[in-house]
Amino acid sequence: MAPEAGDTEPDDSIEDNLTSKASNGRMHAGQEKHNSEGDEEKRGEEEEEEEGEEEEDEEPRLKYASLTKHLKPVYRNADATSSFLVGGDKMVIGTHNGNIHVLSLPSLTSIKVYHAHSTSISAVSISPFPPPLPTPKASVPTRLVSPQKSSPAPSISGSPKGSTPGKSPKLPPVPLTASNQIYIATSSIDGHVCVASLTDPRDVMLRSFGRPVQAVALSPDYKSDHSYLSGGLAGNLILTVGGRAGTSSTSNAGAGAAATASGWLGAIGLGSNTGKDTILHSGEGAIREIQWSLSGKYIVWINEKGIKLMRSNLHLETNESEHAWKRINHIDYPNRAVWEDMAGVWKPHARWVDESGLETDDLETNHINGPEKKAHAQYSDSTGNLLPKATTRRQRPERLLVGWGDTIWNLNVLPGGHGSKKDAGKIAHVDRMTILRIDCIISGVALYTPSLIVVLAYITPDESTSSAQTAPTYGRHRRQNALQPEIRLIDVETKEEVSVADTLNVSRYESLSATDYHLGVLPAMQIKEKSASQRGALEIIGGGIWDVGMYPARLFSSAASVRSSGSHSAESSSRAPSELNVASPAPDNNQSVHPSALTHGMKIFIQSPYDCVLATKPTPADHFNWLDSHAFYEEAWKLLNQHPEAVGDGSEISSESTPSTPTRAPAKVQGTLMDFFLDDGSQTTASGSGRRNLFSHVEKEKRRIGELWIQQLTAHKEWRKAGATCGKVLNTGDHWEHWVWVFAQADKFEEITPYIPSTQLRPPLPSIVYELVLGYYVSNDRNKLKELLELWPTELFDAGPVIEAIQGRLQVGDIREDSIEDGKVGRDWRLLMESLAKLCLAHGRPAQALGCYIRLQDADIAMRLIAEYHLVDAVSDDIPNFILLRVSKEQQRSAPMSELEQASREPIRLLVAEAHHGIVRPESVIKQLDARYGIPNPYLFFYFRALWEGETASTAESPKVQTTSQGRKQSLIDERLIATEGKALVSDHADTALSLFAEYNRGLLMTFLKTSQSYTLDLASRMCRQREYIPELVYLLSKEGRMTEALRLIIDEIGDASQAISFAKEQDDQSLWDDLLNYSMNKPSFMRGLLEEVGTSIDPVKLVRKIPEGLEIEGLKGGLMRIIREYEIQHSISEGVARVLRGEVAAAMVDKGKGLNKAIKFEIGEVNKDPITMQNPRTGRPRQVKKGHCPGCDKTFLPEDPELLVSFPCQHIYHLPCLLSLGGKAAEDIPTSLTNLDWQSEYDRSIGPKIDHAALLRSQIKQGCPMENSDAG
Repeated sequence: MAPEAGDTEPDDSIEDNLTSKASNGRMHAGQEKHNSEGDEEKRGEEEEEEEGEEEEDEEPRLKYASLTKHLKPVYRNADATSSFLVGGDKMVIGTHNGNIHVLSLPSLTSIKVYHAHSTSISAVSISPFPPPLPTPKASVPTRLVSPQKSSPAPSISGSPKGSTPGKSPKLPPVPLTASNQIYIATSSIDGHVCVASLTDPRDVMLRSFGRPVQAVALSPDYKSDHSYLSGGLAGNLILTVGGRAGTSSTSNAGAGAAATASGWLGAIGLGSNTGKDTILHSGEGAIREIQWSLSGKYIVWINEKGIKLMRSNLHLETNESEHAWKRINHIDYPNRAVWEDMAGVWKPHARWVDESGLETDDLETNHINGPEKKAHAQYSDSTGNLLPKATTRRQRPERLLVGWGDTIWNLNVLPGGHGSKKDAGKIAHVDRMTILRIDCIISGVALYTPSLIVVLAYITPDESTSSAQTAPTYGRHRRQNALQPEIRLIDVETKEEVSVADTLNVSRYESLSATDYHLGVLPAMQIKEKSASQRGALEIIGGGIWDVGMYPARLFSSAASVRSSGSHSAESSSRAPSELNVASPAPDNNQSVHPSALTHGMKIFIQSPYDCVLATKPTPADHFNWLDSHAFYEEAWKLLNQHPEAVGDGSEISSESTPSTPTRAPAKVQGTLMDFFLDDGSQTTASGSGRRNLFSHVEKEKRRIGELWIQQLTAHKEWRKAGATCGKVLNTGDHWEHWVWVFAQADKFEEITPYIPSTQLRPPLPSIVYELVLGYYVSNDRNKLKELLELWPTELFDAGPVIEAIQGRLQVGDIREDSIEDGKVGRDWRLLMESLAKLCLAHGRPAQALGCYIRLQDADIAMRLIAEYHLVDAVSDDIPNFILLRVSKEQQRSAPMSELEQASREPIRLLVAEAHHGIVRPESVIKQLDARYGIPNPYLFFYFRALWEGETASTAESPKVQTTSQGRKQSLIDERLIATEGKALVSDHADTALSLFAEYNRGLLMTFLKTSQSYTLDLASRMCRQREYIPELVYLLSKEGRMTEALRLIIDEIGDASQAISFAKEQDDQSLWDDLLNYSMNKPSFMRGLLEEVGTSIDPVKLVRKIPEGLEIEGLKGGLMRIIREYEIQHSISEGVARVLRGEVAAAMVDKGKGLNKAIKFEIGEVNKDPITMQNPRTGRPRQVKKGHCPGCDKTFLPEDPELLVSFPCQHIYHLPCLLSLGGKAAEDIPTSLTNLDWQSEYDRSIGPKIDHAALLRSQIKQGCPMENSDAG
């Protein structure tokens, strides 16, 4: 412990008897290890260097930062710390001069400083513990304590010991917030216990116990019950209840706190009644540690005999009142000889564990989400194992960790009625106790994770001198030779250290003992995660709650504050004496908050008399930096990929950074104080803009680490893994270009190709990179080339160079359609052609691509290209291959005509359609097919037949449903026109068609012969004779006029009487019949046919007479009977027809007579009469006529009309000239006998002239009434 003026040196005999286990001696490389002997020091340094080399690659579990510079007011005037406690957002430090410093976290700003004791403070306690966190509300203004002027009040001294009165500026009053409403109790070796309110300077109580007090513990409900426990060298565990609190309005520099309190209490007559003290336990030696459990139910204290557990008076059920202040258990110290001497010397350290604030066991995980931590807190026992759910909630165990000397106890305290049957009736019992022994003296202990214990280890050089290092040093003592303290992490289950011990660099460690070090833990507080709207609401108060803890003066510098920073009025000055004088060195406004204090998660504070060190779990950034520095680039990159925050925002903030002013906090500490207590699992993401900036920086760092990773892999020749790594870490064109060239120079295309980006980068990857890789696979792996062309969009590269490479490779000649690769004929050739076709299409060469697909016989794509790009003219140079698109080589060799026809139908119909359009003329098709296959060939036949029948691509499609008759009619017309045009195209090449039809379709040949007139008859006759096509030859002979020869062929070659007779009937030539009779006379079968087919064309009598006598004709009788029967039928029919004809003639004559006898009325003199509708008696059709008007000239008939009037039964009356003119005769052609007839003469009255005149008139008018004839037509 640090020496102080006025302290006495400890007894040498006590120091000589101190013993402890030696430290394991593990230290970081480069640190010195002091030994008494020079040779031992050298050997130790050599061993240290060797161990350092072996363990230098082990990542530290904790990182450390010195906070000493931030605590300058604590160490002012050569003061040193003697006790220490952290909780909530407060740090309380007691010093050897009796001063108490209350600081806020994380800013380490002084909140309150007061002098309570005359010498070293031995213990500090806070109620409630842990203190509540700040929970500000915008609607509730913060108020300060405003003491009354007239209230006389004693006070503890407000000036720290050793300070100069009047020179130390006062701190502003502590704001009355929930987090500040705490009580602080301190004990001292001066025999006093001081309990003071942080916010109310009048609420203070000082109590003297007459003997040095080593431990004090406030009740968790001290605000209501005003009770606390204390103990010390007297060996009594004392419960103090009650006592009056007083306040002091002025600073009493130099006056002791006890004198001030006694004077005040005596002045009001209460000096002898300040509270009630009850001894709960005594007689087992000095008490060095007292702690209330977190729930307040249990109390642990430690004396020279062991560890004691007691049930408190808090949270008792109605039937449990008798359990108050009853002992639960006692645990003896280890039964070892050293403990008999050292149990009263070693300072014990007890800590109730808040499992919700523990770190995780996984080094790679930097936080646990709230629900996971809650599970740990509720269901884990002392070794981290899960407990049954029956022991949770109200009955869940409370975990206690005790470090004393060289031993650690890990305990679970359970309420009574749980556990084994023997524990059922107990108040509470200890379950699953674990004891660990280590090789050092414990100066502090805490639970770091559910399975790891952090130990502050005090190390001595050897056992012969170790006992002198651990004696309590209350006064000045001689210089010792201790080693630097260490932080160790010990696994609860394996009881072994999990990593190399971390040696702490502290000032004057050689002269310090184990009791001079203190360890405090600030667990990661768990709160509900705030939503975006909730977070925004908390941020509205003066830049956030963060300013409350970091810059409290800023929050209370407004007009609402009792003490305004800008007001120095008389009124405020007059109130000052009545307030608690808390003068202290002003906070260093230029001192920035240490970045380590801003980290989330558990914080471990190590306090020595002259230094304060903060240990935290390494952040992702620390983990990343360690991986980077040790060349673990793969792990570093993966860490950045999963936790981008590990690289920070690009700014470098170190512990020695330039101080910042209070008005502008560093960028890294912008947030709220509540965020300070959040572990990493409770953090929310940053805003959009900040995230984008972070992303940019992270990506740069990821690329840097990624390239180092790739360099590392390529240096070790791990090319395949390096290629996969490139696919993960590279995301810019220039970096990709560099590494592709590196792999290409090493001829490692296979390793890098699968990972080259298949999408466009920004900036883009140069196209030459893709062309380089494709060119490589053109020569080496055509399968891979095809895969890449399917994977890589053609926008990524220029297809031209790749096309040239493929064409050059095909021109070499070693890759052909018939070459064999891996047992497959033409595999590589097909792959190259497919690649070439795809590239040509992408490069804007559809015609060239079509040629490739035609050669590949890929009909679907070829036909699609033709339709899409109108490329029919492009196939005119390679028509045979185009026709063979769907015809395989095997089919060409052995397939039947029907199969070939089906396979070639689509391209042939397309050629036929284009022939109609004039794009691909039949001449070109004939020429190319003739050049390849000669004439005739089946494909040319299919083509000509399609032309002849009008089968085009459009007609081959499924006919569309025509909804109207007009549409159907137009469709039929179009089909007929196409067929007609096709026949005309075939007729232009009639001789070629003749040979094709004669070869492949004889039926179509006859149709062609009968339809076309363009073929050569001699050629056709010759073909038919050669092929013995007799019916066709007969037709050709008849077409040439050689009827007799044709008939002779029918009779001699065909022998079909019916056909011969039909042929004779068709020609309708009597001489041909005679020839037929003559040729048939010696052929009985023909004679029978003639007899059966005889009719009007052959005279039966003549036929019978020509039959030679004695010629046997089978069926002659039947033939003759048939002839007779036919004649009888003909005779009967003739008679019937004659009878019908006679009847019809008689009926017509009767009708005619009736008509002739009927009078006809002539309408004469009817002028301007409207037309009337009259019915035609012959046709029954209505007809409009004008009465008394000539339909020919439309003139009115007059009584003395000079022209002869002619009337018809239809009642139409004409002038005779008009009637004749309508019949097409001119006036001069009319006989004069008709025009010069004089009806007045006597001669004219005779009947003869009238009959002659009527006959003459009938001869001129043969067609009847012109109007009726026109209607009938």
